[in-house]
Amino acid sequence: MLKKNNKKLQSENNSTGKFSYSWLVYLLLILFLLFPSILKYNSNAKEISWHQFNQDMLKKNAVQKLIVINNEKVNVYIKSQHIDDPYQKNILRQRYGKLSENGPQYWFSIGSVEIFQNLLNDAQKNTPEENRVDVRYEKSSFSFWGLLGWILPLILLVGFWNFFIRRTSMAGNSGNAIFNFGKSNATIIENEKTNTTFEDVAGLEEAEAEVKEIVDFLKKPDQYTRIGAKIPKGVILVGPPGTGKTLLAKAVAGEAGVPFFTISGSAFVEMFVGVGASRVRDLFKSAKERAPCIVFIDEIDAIGRSRGRGAFMNSSNDERESTLNQLLTEMDGFETNSGVIVLAATNRADMLDPALLRPGRFDRHIYLELPNLNEREAIFKVHIKNLVMEDNIDIKSLASQTPGFSGADIANVCNEAALISARNKKDKIGKLEFIDAIERIVSGLEKKSRIISKKEKTIIAYHEAGHAVASWLLKRVDPLLKVSVIPRGKSLGAAWYLPEEKNIQGEKTFSEQLCAALAGRVAEDIIFEEVSSGSLDDLEKATKEAYTMIVYYGFSKKIGNVSYYDSTCQTETALQKPFSEETGKLIDEEVRNLINDSYKRTKDLLIENKQKLDEVATELLKKETLYKEDLERILGKRVVEDKNIILNHGALSNVEINHFAMNYL
Repeated sequence: MLKKNNKKLQSENNSTGKFSYSWLVYLLLILFLLFPSILKYNSNAKEISWHQFNQDMLKKNAVQKLIVINNEKVNVYIKSQHIDDPYQKNILRQRYGKLSENGPQYWFSIGSVEIFQNLLNDAQKNTPEENRVDVRYEKSSFSFWGLLGWILPLILLVGFWNFFIRRTSMAGNSGNAIFNFGKSNATIIENEKTNTTFEDVAGLEEAEAEVKEIVDFLKKPDQYTRIGAKIPKGVILVGPPGTGKTLLAKAVAGEAGVPFFTISGSAFVEMFVGVGASRVRDLFKSAKERAPCIVFIDEIDAIGRSRGRGAFMNSSNDERESTLNQLLTEMDGFETNSGVIVLAATNRADMLDPALLRPGRFDRHIYLELPNLNEREAIFKVHIKNLVMEDNIDIKSLASQTPGFSGADIANVCNEAALISARNKKDKIGKLEFIDAIERIVSGLEKKSRIISKKEKTIIAYHEAGHAVASWLLKRVDPLLKVSVIPRGKSLGAAWYLPEEKNIQGEKTFSEQLCAALAGRVAEDIIFEEVSSGSLDDLEKATKEAYTMIVYYGFSKKIGNVSYYDSTCQTETALQKPFSEETGKLIDEEVRNLINDSYKRTKDLLIENKQKLDEVATELLKKETLYKEDLERILGKRVVEDKNIILNHGALSNVEINHFAMNYL
């Protein structure tokens, strides 16, 4: 069921005097608890045991007759003369209270008729036949209290059911109420716009142009239909997390001026069979009634996964597949959805069903990538609008210090800078706050209080010095900006680089990056003649890099020009590898040889420059942090293949290059 911004209407409904069933529920609950007492109080007969009946009544010859009701209960009638007899009167009244003139005066329960009859015969075996008690058997077809015992629980059940259903509806959760499982719980933005517009979207010019065309078509349809153009039925936004997919959809909602339905893909998934498909039908039915309109499904991979994938591992999900089938039918079936445009967002497009992505359903695929330098600068300008900053903040410098950051990461940087400034009780956000925020997001908070022994600090210093010297002497490694032995996050030290934004890399570049990753472990091996556990992260990165070179990029002569990379990710759920066991052994051998060759090359390089390695490590032990200028003083001017790298980043000061970007531990 559609949820609208109707708080005012709900308050008016709540303020009006309506009949409430809550007091009736409480009253019935009290009656139910007091029912046994009421039943006992309204009964004239007194309950007794078989022993009391036998000793006080049967043996005294005071029983007139016995009536067995429904083979469960025995009503005892006392002779009138015994009620009035002074002796019997005193005994009966002292034990059982005031006696009624009309019977029955007592009753007791029996387990079965056979047992009762045997007990009665044994008790009267010495009694003459003419003096024995008369026993009758009756069936009671109607009892007010018995009937009430059946009706009262039903009344309570209906009362509680009505009470909780009304409470759920009053709380505004009608979409989750018991009778609304099959209704869509999409939120509709109809009469008022959101605060997000295209002015709040930066760094997505191409994607923004695509969705702007849809908004223009909804506002001016004649401009397109007069020449025979048709609006796309669906647009899917694909990109890594944080690149602005949902933000772009919010901007469309703010600019379209038509009803906008928004729902998450997981909202269709329910434990009851058929609910997902029913919600899809209800959503599109409501959308058709308000056409032209836009339907936005966030994280569509929750219901749009390829049918049959993983069925051999966890059995097929019939409910999810039926929901997907219904969605496919609604988007492009026999019935046309004229005027209903579907927007969807996901970061796992490789898992979506091909039938969902084909033209006629999602005609346009918009791919959002991580922003480049100019796009990051535009994103920074959007997020600093409400910040109180110093005048000397260089936005372009901040953008250059955040390679690989998404739009969400940049928003987090701005917020962290504001928090750091407020924590330091400053009136404005300065350059240092932004740099500290970038550093904190990349590798965590400084931990100067961590206790590290002198020996451990020496090992860390030589480890980081090995990274610094090797990357400084290798021409194709990213520029080194800073190296530190101050613990930060999970790392005990770090070497900071400024990655170049390249589209392609050669085999030699990969090989030198592999050498730089192993340099810390090599330095430990050279100086201490043993390696430590601090190289775990280096080995992990080097192993992944080597496998990528061999298996994906075909950088092995023995393997040949073959790539086992699967862009559809079909091999992720496969039970077997896409290559044979023999090829797998060859790949492992090639990876091992590649890492060993890189290790030997790095070791030769550091042995040749062992004096420089000692100097860098000594300086690190003294200062704890070395910048680019310090490394130039010790190692000399760095020689690179592309001199533009130095020209682009040579003007950055120590403060600006402090604490940011990518790191090798």
